[in-house]
Amino acid sequence: MRVLSVSVRDFRCYEAAAAPLGGGLTVICGPNGAGKTNLLEALYFGCTGRSCRTVNDREVLRFGSRTARVVVAAEDDVGPHEFSVGFTPGEAKRMTHDGAPVERLVDLPSRPLVSVFLPERLDLVRGVPALRRAHLDQYVAALWPARAANRSAYAQTLAQRNALLARLDHGGSRATLDAWDERLAAAALALMEDRAQASSELAVAFAEIAAALGLEADPEVFYRPRSQAGSIEEFQAELRQRLSSDLERGFTEHGPHRDDLVLRHGGRQLRTYGSQGQQRLGLLALLLAERRVISRYRAAAPLVLLDDVMSELDRDRRHALVKVLLNDGGQALITTTDEEHVPFVEGSDIALVAVGEGSVLIPQAPAGGVR
Repeated sequence: MRVLSVSVRDFRCYEAAAAPLGGGLTVICGPNGAGKTNLLEALYFGCTGRSCRTVNDREVLRFGSRTARVVVAAEDDVGPHEFSVGFTPGEAKRMTHDGAPVERLVDLPSRPLVSVFLPERLDLVRGVPALRRAHLDQYVAALWPARAANRSAYAQTLAQRNALLARLDHGGSRATLDAWDERLAAAALALMEDRAQASSELAVAFAEIAAALGLEADPEVFYRPRSQAGSIEEFQAELRQRLSSDLERGFTEHGPHRDDLVLRHGGRQLRTYGSQGQQRLGLLALLLAERRVISRYRAAAPLVLLDDVMSELDRDRRHALVKVLLNDGGQALITTTDEEHVPFVEGSDIALVAVGEGSVLIPQAPAGGVR
């Protein structure tokens, strides 16, 4: 699946605009405040049906407008495709695929996969484990869509066990709890296996890309489960050991809902000991490593959206980043205030789109030569 263009109406700062995408790397260039990040957000919105920057969809509306709409044009071996999302406050989103209404774009097996780097996403590296768990589960679902059901099954079973824990003080049955413990153990083991396998697939690509970007001293990423159980019986035993604590708290404290995805270099966690620059490189390497792995399992590599990634990279790391993007194939977008920040390699698939005043998108050819 290749994305050809994105068209927007009354989205953020844009009244009406359209931008073409190159088949490889597309550079979105323009001054601060011109709408570069808004364009990336629109692409994400059109591919997924939600924003990558806010949970409040009202924020995507251009000031004074009632309805926002994004249309993404794409093509695959079958032919052209169109994905559209319309949003009006107080109404359900109107999403279509090739003109036919759909409830959720993310459920479409043919939609373009998309990954996004935003400066505020550093919380994925330095924030709480819940953010990394959710991200890891999204990565699992991108690799093996059918396995998303394992995460849902665990969440539903955990909710049932927690509800039963709350009732035990009022005469609930311990025998019933044993039955739910067995179900929870089975769901937990399936989820942990998915996470462990996905993380193992990721490890080599992360180490290679992180080192290429300048995050040296043995960069690594690995899955850290809370449970050490290798069977349903062992997981049930872990739950029994913690039953008194669970009853006191009223919820299940132990299980894969407490796991973490750890990023390290030099034997130290980036979350705690990494500088902001190192954390940025770690996040960038994580997203690009996921993209490389997903491309082995899916028909196309995810479209990667990189916002303001060049401003804090030195010349060598900029060249390294562009080399990774071009060599791995697939499509990528980079925003920058200065096109000179993005190294151009003669003969490579790099396109330039300039964002000008008045929210006008002007297709251009990249400057010649090698920077």
